[in-house]
Amino acid sequence: MTIEIGQDAPIIELLADNGEKVSLADYKGKYVVLYFYPKDMTPGCTTEACDFRDQHESFAGVNAVILGVSPDPQEKHQKFKEKHDLPFQLLVDDEHTLAEAFDVWKLKKNFGKEYMGIERSTFIIDPEGKLVKEWRKVRVKDHVEEALHYIKEIQA
Repeated sequence: MTIEIGQDAPIIELLADNGEKVSLADYKGKYVVLYFYPKDMTPGCTTEACDFRDQHESFAGVNAVILGVSPDPQEKHQKFKEKHDLPFQLLVDDEHTLAEAFDVWKLKKNFGKEYMGIERSTFIIDPEGKLVKEWRKVRVKDHVEEALHYIKEIQA
């Protein structure tokens, strides 16, 4: 079953880059910017992560936390986070549980090869734990500002 706008976010526990178990329920009372990305250390994913890093304080100012999710292992997340000074958690979704709940684990094609992978997507979960906004097939340029603007608008 895929989560839809207005529904409660799934309560799925994942391992974070720091070795702790994290669930979306841990962030009740805050907005959650949940972004799914294909792979640590790749150009598009690095740009997106650094854009979120650069706006981290602005998101904190509107009561929002940022969580990045990919299938990469904890050690790779740690290196990615350290290399780029990322101030938010990266979650390990190696079994694609959360990705499947949000319907972002997709058949992809690249240079004629087909494979399963993450479709770059971002979701906003409100302080009550409900999904309020989604962006699928995200283009990295200006996306982080768009997500921040959305949260500011719904709070106005």
